[in-house]
Amino acid sequence: MDDDIRWETTDSAVDYTCPGFDVRRDEVTLPDGTETDYHYVDEPEAVVILPFTPDGDVVLIEEWRQAVGRVNRGLPAGSVEDEDGDLAAAARRELREETGYEAAAVSPLCSAEPTNGIANSVHHHFVARGCTPTAERDLDFNESIRVETADYDAVLAAALDSEERRFADDATLHDGRAILALLQYELRYGAGSGP
Repeated sequence: MDDDIRWETTDSAVDYTCPGFDVRRDEVTLPDGTETDYHYVDEPEAVVILPFTPDGDVVLIEEWRQAVGRVNRGLPAGSVEDEDGDLAAAARRELREETGYEAAAVSPLCSAEPTNGIANSVHHHFVARGCTPTAERDLDFNESIRVETADYDAVLAAALDSEERRFADDATLHDGRAILALLQYELRYGAGSGP
């Protein structure tokens, strides 16, 4: 059924490699026979964690994001590593490394391809419950992260506010991974149900 719009890949090579991702160039033939190339970001699968404390607050991170030139408020997230074993183990590891929090329970929420027009990224979202600050943080060399907790309803309101995406303390929420996780959580567990 897709044959009338499918591209044929005739060759593929990495044009550029850096920590975290590659830029790949595919030689392709379009459905009308045109031959061209297509560049995209090639990166490993990642996990995104929506962590709740025993009191129902959300554990958030603030991280410098060079691509947009500002601090980004969002959720702990990171690449799946070979030694993780499974996605839930990767979620637990990333939560621990970025925040110092450990979860009593971790469950899958959703998976998404956030930018499949320019990257082959797959993000696996998890809900982590009973999170307590009992571990040592272990940041990567290029991570600048602050950790905080915030009221779930305030975080959800920031995700739903299309005008400003602001918390009561005037901090913004622009992170698409965080917004997707919050909205998926609400869809699955009921509007306004909270943690």
